[in-house]
Amino acid sequence: RRLLSRAQVVIAVSEPLAEAARRVGAEDVRWIPNGVDIPAQVGEEADLPEVLFVGRLSPEKGIPELVEATRGLNLVVAGDGPLRSLVPNALGFVSHRKVERLLSQAAVVVIPSHREGLPMVLLEAMAHGRPVVATRVGGMPSMIDEGRTGILVEPGDPAALRAAIERLLDDPDSRRRLGAAGREKVAELCSWDRVIDETLAAYQAAAS
Repeated sequence: RRLLSRAQVVIAVSEPLAEAARRVGAEDVRWIPNGVDIPAQVGEEADLPEVLFVGRLSPEKGIPELVEATRGLNLVVAGDGPLRSLVPNALGFVSHRKVERLLSQAAVVVIPSHREGLPMVLLEAMAHGRPVVATRVGGMPSMIDEGRTGILVEPGDPAALRAAIERLLDDPDSRRRLGAAGREKVAELCSWDRVIDETLAAYQAAAS
């Protein structure tokens, strides 16, 4: 509270963080999401549709729910962490270039976290034109318009997570439609030109 009340301008990576800053006394608070590269083209899905998770394999990332919700599905996991034993076929930590390849061929990207800010994997999945099933936490609802740019479920609910994933796997047209709308939204809000311009404007406001 003491720190934010002294700030001329506060930049928050998500709307919930911006609102939290306002509640403790910050006056000029600006939501500026992280910038993301927008690929020139959208890749082709793998022949056997893949459900992709990218992130740390830890409880707050919803790994137990992910495992339960995807039994029998073609789950691809890139990441490592204390719950690695629940996902024995996980790829472990991979390069960012490999993550981009995985995103370019995924059918659905899943983010079942219990808490988040605004995860880069969400923005990158949308930039690659991939539909996202995510939990209604942190800044993710700021980017996901329910049924238009993705699907939101409550955290800790593997049955709802499974239903949302299956809904997309069963409907290729819906996957393409949600992916295209998500790509359009992330290009509008998170392009580097926009993020840089708004960040410079925030610094200029503070300096003046």
